Amino acid sequence: MTTKKIRKTYTAEFKAEALKLAERVGVAEAARQLKIYESQLYSWRTATVKKSTISQRESELAAEVAKLKRQLADQAEDLAILKKAATYFAKNQK
Repeated sequence: MTTKKIRKTYTAEFKAEALKLAERVGVAEAARQLKIYESQLYSWRTATVKKSTISQRESELAAEVAKLKRQLADQAEDLAILKKAATYFAKNQK
């Protein structure tokens, strides 16, 4: 009968502090001090970078959406003016 290892979970604060330590003293030394695997630090760092990249892309998309909404509002206003002008000229042609 084999015993299962219990997977240890770490808080977001712990991960952030561990990454800061790794930046200061290096990944190998930080892993030794915290008694965790170097691969954990590397995966946490990769996940953090990926999350920030997604956030940057989301902000770019939000800016593009805002720009397109402004363009749509301008075109709707132009269309309303053209409809009024067409109605006015149609009445005056009779």
